Amino acid sequence: MKMRIFSLATLGLGIFLAAAEGFCAEDKELTPLTLVEQCRAMVPQNVSISGRIVLRNRRGIVQAEYSYALERKEGETTLVVKDPGGNEVPFKKEGRLLGTDVTWSDLTLDYLWWDDFGYDAERESETVHGQVCSVVLMRKAERSVRVWVDRKTGAMMQAEELASGKPVRRLWGTRIKKFGERWAPNVLEVETTGSGHRTKIIVEELK
Repeated sequence: MKMRIFSLATLGLGIFLAAAEGFCAEDKELTPLTLVEQCRAMVPQNVSISGRIVLRNRRGIVQAEYSYALERKEGETTLVVKDPGGNEVPFKKEGRLLGTDVTWSDLTLDYLWWDDFGYDAERESETVHGQVCSVVLMRKAERSVRVWVDRKTGAMMQAEELASGKPVRRLWGTRIKKFGERWAPNVLEVETTGSGHRTKIIVEELK
């Protein structure tokens, strides 16, 4: 099943890029708007990504596995998901994708374009993978997402969805790889708090 997404979708890879050329967040006034705009700018306008989505339980045993192909061109994105037999799998935009931990917000990063945001002062200067981050809280109606942004590069390091002020899901990168001239994570993890399972997004090709 093919679905077109009219938001900026790249499985988070555009945000996890090391840095946009010539950018250094430390050289700019670090306002929430500065950091959010830099995260937005890191989303590539044209990209093709393919790989696997793997659901595992807490023991690491695979519960489900799918292949995916995502293509973004001029702001329009097409996503195709297939089962191990190569058959296209229907899915819904609402909730978790095919019972995995992955949601449309993970794919589209739509929260980066929410208008209501500001620093999460209590989490300021926390580190992720050794990088000192500014933490921005994004809000829209009843939804809220906490985003960690590297203070040196302006790159998003991880994101956390909240419900009633408590984390319910988290997205972060664990490995990086060079695709052509571009460095990007080739393994992303998404975890639903207290679920007993975790989903790995593996990037096998990016161009």
